[in-house]
Amino acid sequence: MQYKSKDIAKVSVEMAMSSREEEQELKDKYSKKGIKTAAVDIGGNVVESIPKILERTLVAAKRNGLISESHVYEGAVTGATREAIDQILDKSVGFNVGGKIGIARCQEHLSVCIFLTIGMFRLDEVVIGLGHRAVPNE
Repeated sequence: MQYKSKDIAKVSVEMAMSSREEEQELKDKYSKKGIKTAAVDIGGNVVESIPKILERTLVAAKRNGLISESHVYEGAVTGATREAIDQILDKSVGFNVGGKIGIARCQEHLSVCIFLTIGMFRLDEVVIGLGHRAVPNE
């Protein structure tokens, strides 16, 4: 099947919003469809965590076979992650957060989603950021 960027973005959002129990089921489901996925938990102060978020996303993408060791692919993952971070910063600066990064890739489509809950007093706010990059087929 030919997937579009929208389809792969949906998968990354689903991975980011999944529980740890659901994560492996989703990975298996999408693997059968030819879509590679990864997810990683994150938390802490958002601004202080930016380098860790970038690093964890890149490591997860490599470990799960979404990208190979190449500056082209590493740059694409980092760029998509930065784009997602930019989208969540306004709501989350100065707060402690917890959540997950979901990554999905199929052919030339690469998508990174960051889904976070923001603890504010008794309110739990949520925020989502999504980045996409087109990469060469391997």
